Amino acid sequence: MTHYEYIFEGISAELSDLLLAELSEIGFEGFEEQESTLKAFVKSTEFENELFDILVEKYNVTYRKSIVSEKNWNEEWEKDFEPIVVKSPNEEAVFCMVRASFHKPISESTFDIIITPKMSFGTGHHATTLQMMQGMSVINFQNKRVIDFGTGTGLLAILAEKMGAKEILAIDNDDWSINNAKENLIANGCTKVSVVKADFCDASTAYADVVLANINLNVIKANLKDIVKSCKPNATVLFSGILTDDETDIVGALNEAAFQVNKIQNHKGWMFLTTCAPH
Repeated sequence: MTHYEYIFEGISAELSDLLLAELSEIGFEGFEEQESTLKAFVKSTEFENELFDILVEKYNVTYRKSIVSEKNWNEEWEKDFEPIVVKSPNEEAVFCMVRASFHKPISESTFDIIITPKMSFGTGHHATTLQMMQGMSVINFQNKRVIDFGTGTGLLAILAEKMGAKEILAIDNDDWSINNAKENLIANGCTKVSVVKADFCDASTAYADVVLANINLNVIKANLKDIVKSCKPNATVLFSGILTDDETDIVGALNEAAFQVNKIQNHKGWMFLTTCAPH
């Protein structure tokens, strides 16, 4: 599948965050943030030229565009990728390290994860993925059944297994993500994750103790009924991939679906919600 790369140069960190947030809402799914530069990637089949033009005019930005092959993506990624270190909530310990195979692990990290993205979203660099990992750090996954909805690279599913989950369904509707997640599972020695290609899972009723949903507002809202169906009563459900401007919208939808919202936090224009599924 063809992907387009759009490069915005000479922009501030604030503008980079704004662009990243709004591009993600119109189909862009991979990003690299560097000093004064934002690289954004989108499938050619999901690119909406009119919406993109409106956004470019809104922020008065210029860009360079190219077609990206999977090979070129990984070559560029390997040149620029820096490992991610996720601290515990009290900032006193290293909860998790996300790294490439060519990085050395650090002994003080509780969990060590190897990721090669291959056009899939989820390396831990983006605010949404980082918040999900931080949210997971305070949850007991021992012997739990987990659904990772929109698994991308498989990062969150891998972390769930390393934290003790006994069974994980990792779901995505993108072929590259499915293949990439499987490769990353092998790299991390995971045996308890089943990767499923679907818009959502057909898990048996009351399957999940924990659901991880790092996608976007529209997909989450469209699948709330299926998420409820797949949850055990009072299951923990973590949501991310939602812009802070959409707080009223998502909270209203969750209340209507009888979710209990326990915690909301924001980082770089993105929301993270810890919720409890209906009884």
